Amino acid sequence: MTKIKAAVCTEFGAPLQIEELHLRAPQDGEVEVTLEAVAICHSDISFADGGWGGDLPAVYGHEAAGRVTGLGAGVKNLKHGDRVVVTLIRACGTCANCATGKPTICETPSAGSPITRADGTEVVQAMNCGAFAEKVVVDQTQVVALPDSMPAESVALMACGVITGIGAVINAGRLRAGEDVVVIGAGGVGLNAIQGAKIAGARRIVAVDMSEEKLEIAKEFGATHGVLANGKAPWRDAFKALGRGADLVAVTVGAIPAYDSAMRYLGYGGRMVMVGMPHTGAMAQYEPVVPAFMGQHMIGSKMGDVVISRDIPWMADLYQQGRLKLDELVSGRWTLEQINEAIADTKTGGARRNVILF
Repeated sequence: MTKIKAAVCTEFGAPLQIEELHLRAPQDGEVEVTLEAVAICHSDISFADGGWGGDLPAVYGHEAAGRVTGLGAGVKNLKHGDRVVVTLIRACGTCANCATGKPTICETPSAGSPITRADGTEVVQAMNCGAFAEKVVVDQTQVVALPDSMPAESVALMACGVITGIGAVINAGRLRAGEDVVVIGAGGVGLNAIQGAKIAGARRIVAVDMSEEKLEIAKEFGATHGVLANGKAPWRDAFKALGRGADLVAVTVGAIPAYDSAMRYLGYGGRMVMVGMPHTGAMAQYEPVVPAFMGQHMIGSKMGDVVISRDIPWMADLYQQGRLKLDELVSGRWTLEQINEAIADTKTGGARRNVILF
């Protein structure tokens, strides 16, 4: 057993506690990664606040980067010292979804947690990662080796926010060059959805948000227009910018008002991609006769429908070519001991991505 420091959730809605935990050695098909950076995602906050249930004590964090420092038997294509991105996407490779190229919705349950307290109490490895910690042990399918030349914090962002946003419009939304896009929410995932739309050749990209400042930032990432969402009918402003209804709307925030209004932005045959995740039990409303008559589609997208071994290296190449912004997404750098301050700052809504550096 290796001793590690980790930020542990012991009570929903309470500050995380820094504890010394035990991490077992990697088993068959697993790797140990000593972390260099982990970003704070709103999903971590929702879990820690009890928005989606779950068991405690738990270690959250799922957007990480580090170096391989341990290999279990049977691990392929990885070696000690590799710089890797660590994702929550654990794929068995054999269930119906994995076998048809959809590893983000693998149906095989995860095994027990590799993390315990000194007294032997199991600590939940939340979202298959538990990356608010100095080290993690994860399945080899969860990691991808990336170039040493990439900064650790930029590598970490590719574990969730980047692949979720870009994948939502390209993989799930099947955006074609020349189509018009609306992105609701200009936070970390929304900015990457905007980047994805630009990369795919969208004609016009309208960002919708409650903040003027975030709309200006969205234009730096590729939005052609910005619409404030605090009016009575922001979709009318989007129609003016586009000249018609959108071909694709990506909802990147877990806010019910955003879902209630999302379909109104669409034109005939448009697709609405559902990315942001409201708390369990929250309900949205829409008028079904409209999508039925207009041939519109509602599409759920988990983690951008990515295949990490295919999509992450492609995005890393875009970054190295200067075609994908990653460094600009980092808005704050913190230590593990400052994690509660970093979470509080993230909750204000102004941060693109706060990153814990080890």
